[in-house]
Amino acid sequence: MDITTVLFDLDGTLLPMDQDAFTKGYFKLLAAKLAPHGYEPKQLIDAVWAGTAAMVMNDGLHSNETVFWEKFSKIYGERALTDRPLFEHFYAEDFQAARTICGHNPKAAEMVKKLKALGYRVALATNPLFPAIATESRIRWAGLEPRDFELYTTYENTSYCKPNTKYYIDVAKKLNCDPKECLMVGNDVSEDMVAETIGMRVFLLTDCIINKDNRDISSYPNGGFDELLRFVESMGASNFGI
Repeated sequence: MDITTVLFDLDGTLLPMDQDAFTKGYFKLLAAKLAPHGYEPKQLIDAVWAGTAAMVMNDGLHSNETVFWEKFSKIYGERALTDRPLFEHFYAEDFQAARTICGHNPKAAEMVKKLKALGYRVALATNPLFPAIATESRIRWAGLEPRDFELYTTYENTSYCKPNTKYYIDVAKKLNCDPKECLMVGNDVSEDMVAETIGMRVFLLTDCIINKDNRDISSYPNGGFDELLRFVESMGASNFGI
């Protein structure tokens, strides 16, 4: 089956970053924002991790947003729900400082735009652990706009997380396409390459590779954006020129 749709991961793929450095910087900013409101930093970070773990284990019955806040409010009580505007303000304002932790690769935006010009459908299959406002910011840090994607997954609109294969099945369903029509491009061997098990083609972007289990990556098409370009050309896009 011909590839009609290209799915991109965001963090470490379209947006270069050291995942550990970004996480530490993100939590530092969040703690600084909420400490004056009575949220002790370590407890806050532990609670966010607990909410994240709940989202990763989500069974699809509720949105990731609902699952996160249910877990978070069990730790902090109703106060947490009352304080949600503080978190929204954080993502709209303070979170923007995290941009300095990320890199920038102009080839990322170029690739997305070239694929669209060739008639491919393009979606952003980023792990939906963040609210839309944070995902939209990170899209812009990568030199793109939310409107560049037919779909981008957020904790509001998704009920699964990577590496659950049901996440990828759900993305294909949302796009009304067969998984076999999709190419998944990502930098995480465990979370992104698992898309292959449901019939998607995959490409491992190695610029900011994450390979926690030290798996052999030779079985996956891999490389940087130049190699991705050649891989797409090999799938039949002979007019995909630069």
